[in-house]
Amino acid sequence: MKDKLRHSINQKHPSPLFAGVMGLIILALSAATMMLSSCGGKSGHFRIEGRFRNFNQGEFYIYSPYGGKAGTDTIKVADGRFAYEVALEEPTTFVIIFPNFSEQAVFAQPGATAKITGDASHLKEMEIKGTKANKLMTEFRMNANKMAPPEIREAVVSFVREHPDSPVSLYIVNRYLVMSQSPDYAKAYELLDLMGTKNPQDVQIKRMKTQLSGLRAAAVGAQLPDFKATDTDGRNVSRTQLSGKVNIISAWATWSYESQTMQRRLRVMKKKYGDDLSIVSICLDGRKSDCTERTRRDSIDWPNVCDGTMWATPLLSTLGLATVPGNIVADKKGRVVARNLDSQQMEEKIKDMLK
Repeated sequence: MKDKLRHSINQKHPSPLFAGVMGLIILALSAATMMLSSCGGKSGHFRIEGRFRNFNQGEFYIYSPYGGKAGTDTIKVADGRFAYEVALEEPTTFVIIFPNFSEQAVFAQPGATAKITGDASHLKEMEIKGTKANKLMTEFRMNANKMAPPEIREAVVSFVREHPDSPVSLYIVNRYLVMSQSPDYAKAYELLDLMGTKNPQDVQIKRMKTQLSGLRAAAVGAQLPDFKATDTDGRNVSRTQLSGKVNIISAWATWSYESQTMQRRLRVMKKKYGDDLSIVSICLDGRKSDCTERTRRDSIDWPNVCDGTMWATPLLSTLGLATVPGNIVADKKGRVVARNLDSQQMEEKIKDMLK
């Protein structure tokens, strides 16, 4: 293209002024080409590439919790190196799940490349570069690694106030204030309000605020909200079906391996305790067929709700569930006694309530 422009200058437009202008255009095109090359990504695509020490062969998994891409993909690792590319029209957040079930957020932009480096034996110290959001997240995580939980919460507040328009803010509010074993819903809601003033059209902020309203309504000590839905077999599901001594509502997805582990542990508990344990699950898959295939494979026979709308499922807002895995535990009177337990805590809680 540059050669054609030079030919046009020399043959058709001998004016020195015109030649100078066209020369500037050529330089601008060259600079733009160099910038695109340095970013390493195709327009309309997002790429992740990297290298891990002490991880020669294997795989890990990636999904988008906010619906940027449906389902889960596998990223193969060979000789410690890996690469992943996906078509992308709008910025979104991806989450990588490693073999030890730890997770790491990667912030994606069309045309960008995120580069990941680190040691597989020290995943908390991995570095992610390539976009401003990934640089900010890496810096925050490195600092948080040295902090106690109360200090991390203070750091979250400071970060959001300084970067209310960053996608990192939404992620760390959810990760450290909502998903925490000791959540601070009031502070999370306050920070989401601040973020909403800078991002008034952000649907993810609006969605999380709606879910937080539900979380506060169904907090520990409150009565389980009434709800109605239809399971994957077309049967009506409601609060009245939770009539056991222990009642559990569990949010899961085929792209969340931790939540699948919870489903399997609950299956063992259900087989052991029978009608004393009542369970309803909510699957956040984008395709109902993925949900039904997995439940059949794992012999899950209690009601599973999956309407294919993922995080837009109305039942999540009604119950105030904002994470996968996520769960609510209620007693025989419908009083919420625990939320968002991990698999081991869930098993201990069920045993304790059924003594």
